[in-house]
Amino acid sequence: MRVVPVGLLRSLLIGAIALGCWLTVITPAQAATLSDRVASYPAWSSSPSLKTNAPDLPYPDWMAGTWQVTSTLVDLQAPLAPEIITPGFDSNRRWLDQPLEFPVRFGTPTYAAAAKPLPDLRPQAAPVVADRAFNGLAIARAYLGEAVATVKAPDPNQQLVQLVNGDSLLMRMTGRAWEQPTDFVFIASELSRQIFRGQGRPQFNSVETTARYQLRSPNLITADQITAIYLTPQDPSYFQVGDRPIALYRYALTLTRTDDISEAA
Repeated sequence: MRVVPVGLLRSLLIGAIALGCWLTVITPAQAATLSDRVASYPAWSSSPSLKTNAPDLPYPDWMAGTWQVTSTLVDLQAPLAPEIITPGFDSNRRWLDQPLEFPVRFGTPTYAAAAKPLPDLRPQAAPVVADRAFNGLAIARAYLGEAVATVKAPDPNQQLVQLVNGDSLLMRMTGRAWEQPTDFVFIASELSRQIFRGQGRPQFNSVETTARYQLRSPNLITADQITAIYLTPQDPSYFQVGDRPIALYRYALTLTRTDDISEAA
């Protein structure tokens, strides 16, 4: 088990819940494509312009099933350092080139009946979506171990991470986009508002996660994932920084199927 100092919990949680959180939809025709955004890393000068009030993110059929993920932080940058740097950024260097493993799964929606049904945005009866509660708990515990008590995702647009010490991280969707440039490449981008409640005043951030998935075989997917941290108006430095990212993290992901492909279909 990895032992993580309490002072790092917030900064680690900010980037921990990466697969299958909350997004809204934007058409690929708008402005620069997500492919362009991934290719332009780390020259990101602003947050993406994403639409809100859209349903859950429909992943391609080939992502349905259960996967074992190996996630490796391959680069991290603080574009506005030394003037502005996120708490824990320097300590997060310890994760560089250190692979973490955790399971994730994608399938049909499992939200409570009270939640609004997801419209069929693709030519299939049931869209493939992320199991946010399962994925969130697996990813958070990969970073923080038993410090994580629960992860709840009552609907596609919010997720609550509860720590055993009483601290919590609430994430609410504020924007989402996707595109599928080829049959075997899928790119998604999400923007969320995150509120960390611990000792002292609540702390706020906006977090973007943009990932490019590529199907290598029916049982293997690789991905290039980038997480960007932005300030919110509650921060005294917000009007100095605007929507420029204050921290960037890039991960190399490998997803290896662990279920029977006929069961996932």
